[in-house]
Amino acid sequence: MRLPMRVMPACLSVITVVSAVALIQAQGTSPGKAPLAEEVFKNVQVLRGIPVDEFMDTMGMFSAATGLNCAHCHAIDNGGGWEGYAVETPLKRTARRMVRMVNALNKESFGGARTITCNTCHRGDQRPKPVPSLTIQYSAPAEDPNDIDSFPASGMPSADSLFDKYVQALGGRARVEALTSIAAKGTYAGYDTDQVKVPVEVFTRAPAARTTIVHTKFGDSVRTFDGTQGWIASADRPVLLMPLTGGNLSGARIDALLSFPLVLKQAFPRWRVTQTTLNDKDTYVVQSVPQAGQTPVSLYFDEESGLLVRALRFADTVVGRVPTQIDFSDYRDVKGTKLPFTLTTTWTDGQSTMEFADVQANVAIDPARFRQPPPAAPLK
Repeated sequence: MRLPMRVMPACLSVITVVSAVALIQAQGTSPGKAPLAEEVFKNVQVLRGIPVDEFMDTMGMFSAATGLNCAHCHAIDNGGGWEGYAVETPLKRTARRMVRMVNALNKESFGGARTITCNTCHRGDQRPKPVPSLTIQYSAPAEDPNDIDSFPASGMPSADSLFDKYVQALGGRARVEALTSIAAKGTYAGYDTDQVKVPVEVFTRAPAARTTIVHTKFGDSVRTFDGTQGWIASADRPVLLMPLTGGNLSGARIDALLSFPLVLKQAFPRWRVTQTTLNDKDTYVVQSVPQAGQTPVSLYFDEESGLLVRALRFADTVVGRVPTQIDFSDYRDVKGTKLPFTLTTTWTDGQSTMEFADVQANVAIDPARFRQPPPAAPLK
């Protein structure tokens, strides 16, 4: 059995997988029946009651905040199976204490809001540093384009004008309105392929349906959003058909909407504008003002070309908010509309790049492409 060495589970009481196939068969796949962490994993003590996809995002938060990965916190020498992840280790016991401490701080001092997270103190280091760093204090600042003001800067253009400029840069309103589907083929490389390029297919249908199929050595890895529900079917996941919930479901919707900017603009009632520098270029950032139950998204438009160069979205977990960043480049003309041929996705569990060789617009796509996929075949 092959286990991907993703940078995902940093600490916590995880994991022996209950038979994922049996779990899916027993629970079915109807909405509202996403398996919970304690139903799939053993030895879950402080992260009970959350869906599996949020549980995995939580592992990513621990990893990003502490600079650790699964080999640090879990008994990785487990003979090739998930079972060894449930073995107790000192770091997992420490992590439980830290989760309880953070929960208490937020409850007592911030009304239960997740203001304090693992990253508040660790900031990418296993041990928080109590002594200020003079080197950091007096060095040239290292700007993070994702660390932007959550309020509009003065003198900025309107969000409407930036969306309009983007639509014109893509080919004009008439062509963008006429865009109903995109089918792309190319290569994918990521943590789950050990950065080896493998074939990938992406199908997108207006207004908000998207399926990505990565043809890996261990079988197809399928991620589907049908416009309402979403799933991941992949043999390297703890559940062979993992329903998307919460911020992951919202994120799948955003990913689909990114192909159809006129619909994307209407997805949020309000937008605000600020500015940053991305890859040494002046960039406008259009931030959504989410309603209750929505997580925000930030869209980065190149000031000169007007093209979308980055989207930043978030998912809430029980230990804080985790980001997913998608960078767009290599725009080419496809039947009069400019479309990106390279997408690089970065999140707390790793980074992947899709490079397309063939992109077709307004082609017929079998509706079955956007239906719930079957569970992946188990690894042997």
